[in-house]
Amino acid sequence: MAQPLMPHATASWLVENTALTFQQIADFCGLHILEVQAIADDTAGTRLTGRDPVRAHELTMDEIERGQANPDYRLRIQKGPEQVRRTKGPRYTPVSKRQDKPDGIAWIIRNHPEVSDGAISKLIGTTRTTIAAIRDRTHWNIANITPKDPVTLGLCSQRELDAIVAKAAKAAGIEAPTDQRLAGDREALIEQLRAERERAAREAEAAARGELDTADRPAFEDPFRR
Repeated sequence: MAQPLMPHATASWLVENTALTFQQIADFCGLHILEVQAIADDTAGTRLTGRDPVRAHELTMDEIERGQANPDYRLRIQKGPEQVRRTKGPRYTPVSKRQDKPDGIAWIIRNHPEVSDGAISKLIGTTRTTIAAIRDRTHWNIANITPKDPVTLGLCSQRELDAIVAKAAKAAGIEAPTDQRLAGDREALIEQLRAERERAAREAEAAARGELDTADRPAFEDPFRR
């Protein structure tokens, strides 16, 4: 499914200007629902300037109204101007992240051996020769390769990784692993966000009464920092 050009900024605008559910916004923007939750509660790393998808010709108001009327409705992006896209060649990875590719490949090989080299190649943007070398431990830098989650490394999105794992599991006739992190993480995040809001409200009231010195205020803790 096509996604808006600036998904986080678009999500910020939709949160502020519509009554769409977080799940609808997450699906439309290609984000995790926790990312949308963070944007809504101003806990994202930076404050985002919203991007109006209607003015960008990516959504119509009629489509937004359909979504607001039915929480189960999935928004459909409006085809925008043709953009130059790479149609051939390996997936592009920024230079700063290319050194992380072997670690991401090693993680997939270790945790999801059912995923084919071809699928890994498309996901990470590398060659089958490199994957084979890591798989049989003949890679020139194998001693320094440490398996790391490619999503954490920024080499792919969680949706993309889940998709190839599910496809490989189906082809192999095994049950695809389910991500159980959402339920626990979501409840913990919401609880922490609620506590942060309550504390902020108490501090605002105390400050208004002149009872709290700004120098004594506890620093804001980022709920996403591990």
